[in-house]
Amino acid sequence: MKHSPNSPILLTSSLHVDEARKAISEMVEELIQEAKVIGDPNDIEVVSLDQAIDRILAEDLLSPIDVPAADNSAMDGFAFDGACLDTSKPEIILRIVGTAYAGKPFEGKIQQGECLKIMTGALMPVGCDTVIPQEFTNAKEDLQIAFQQNQLKRGENRRLRGEDLQQGKPAIATGRLLRPSDLGLAASLGIASLKVKRRLKVAILSSGDELRSLGQALDTGSIYDSNRYSLTGLLNRLNLEIIDCGIVRDEPASLKEAFCAAAKRADVLISSGGVSVGEADFTKQIMQELGDVGFWKIAMRPGRPMAFGILKPVAGKNPARKTLFFGLPGNPVAVMVTFYQFVRAALLQLNGANQTEPPLMQAISEAPIRKKPGRTEFQRAILGRDSNGKPTVKLTGSQGAGILRSMSEANCFVILGHEQGNIAAGDWVDVALFDGLL
Repeated sequence: MKHSPNSPILLTSSLHVDEARKAISEMVEELIQEAKVIGDPNDIEVVSLDQAIDRILAEDLLSPIDVPAADNSAMDGFAFDGACLDTSKPEIILRIVGTAYAGKPFEGKIQQGECLKIMTGALMPVGCDTVIPQEFTNAKEDLQIAFQQNQLKRGENRRLRGEDLQQGKPAIATGRLLRPSDLGLAASLGIASLKVKRRLKVAILSSGDELRSLGQALDTGSIYDSNRYSLTGLLNRLNLEIIDCGIVRDEPASLKEAFCAAAKRADVLISSGGVSVGEADFTKQIMQELGDVGFWKIAMRPGRPMAFGILKPVAGKNPARKTLFFGLPGNPVAVMVTFYQFVRAALLQLNGANQTEPPLMQAISEAPIRKKPGRTEFQRAILGRDSNGKPTVKLTGSQGAGILRSMSEANCFVILGHEQGNIAAGDWVDVALFDGLL
């Protein structure tokens, strides 16, 4: 393992965000190669299209047909033999001999000097290879049309058989996180079900004596546990199987029992709380007893402390299995930020997805943003547009790690790089949208 989470550099130094991502990705890849998670991440199941959204395709989906199945018109217009364009005459005049509709092909054959009125998607008749858009023509007497010879080239506005997809070729590649358009594509090919990767089982728990469950009365110094609900929502967006292990007290026996129980059932365990500098020593001791777990300090804001590693195999049906572990901070915003930046990609990678990182865009900062070089910052913000249609972004206010409202009001992160300093109003900044991630 190139980046063991227990190596001294990871315990004593602040990792760059990119270094942490690389270390996590390498460990996940080792797990995949060893196939030592519960069951096998390569296990597949067959699901109907209406159950396939946000699942990961397990094998290439091969097209059973050519798409389109035959040459057809790309627009409404008139179909004809394009050989007549090879002339010095500035104007072409053709006689209309019929009409072709989508689903109702013209049965005759078009001769030189003739054309066929044709609708978008209608099959090209025998003898035709070109379509002139209707708006480029002028109607003449005796069912004739005229158009300028230089308005198009032979073969234009015709969709060829197999132009989009050829029979036997991949329509959707293995590892695709299936989107609504993918389900529509499969349906257009007559495919009613898909082979997808087995859903990962992800256990979540919150640790802390101050935490209370919903419905319980709050006594002095106690707070409601929000992190499990945020994590549940994030995991549901990935269509994963969730095992809610509840709230665990900050004492050795309870933590060890909860971790062991979760490791027996889950591919991945995500905990929140108990990983900050100054936390009770037994928390680190227990985690390191149970597996190869390191406590990281990451050069980022929010979310500096994080634990990551592998829980050792425990007694059960499959003692050779390993469980991936993420120990996230306790602050509500830090939990969500570290999930987005590290956990989400790892879960997708472990489940066989071929694309794990969300795309970035750029927007103009509406106001100055204070930033210290030497750490990556993830500011919660609202993306909009100015009067000229350019994308703009503004922060949601106070960016404290415990202010969950800053996440609730935001629709994106402003991502400020490790070496960046203060941002001036009008500067372009990197933005990652929540839509499609939350």
